[in-house]
Formats: sequence, C-alpha cells, structure tokens
Amino acid sequence: MKMCTKIMTELSDYLDEGIDPALRAEIEQHLIKCKNCRIVVNTTKKTIDIFCNSEPAAIPETTRQKLYEALQRKMRSCRS
Repeated sequence: MKMCTKIMTELSDYLDEGIDPALRAEIEQHLIKCKNCRIVVNTTKKTIDIFCNSEPAAIPETTRQKLYEALQRKMRSCRS
C-alpha cells in the first residue's frame, strides 16, 4: 500500500518522465502487480491525451457570466 501512495504522489512527474530512473523502474514493477494503480495511471494518461487532442468548446455567454460571478463570490469569501 505504501507504494500505491508513492505512485499517487509522483504521478505527474512519472507521466512527464521527470522522475529518477530508479524510482521509475520501481513504479513500473509495482504497476505490473497492482491493478488499481495501473488503472489510475492508464486513466490519467487517457484523460491527458483526450484533453491535449481536443478543441476548446465555446461557452455560451450566460454560462460564462454565471461562472465568472461564482468565481468572484468564491474569491471574496476566501479573502474574508
């Protein structure tokens, strides 16, 4: 279970290939044995691929305005 936590902590660096080679090898060995971690890593990779290969969708003006107002309220409440 400790390695599962380590993978979640290092996931971004692992996927960006910005991780120490020894730790990368350790993670890859763990992924062979741990189905749950494999699912998390593969799902995250697929999500990133979908996001990077998609076109931005236009947001209707009313939705944009509601989002802006909600963010403004949230930011004001965080400052208080």
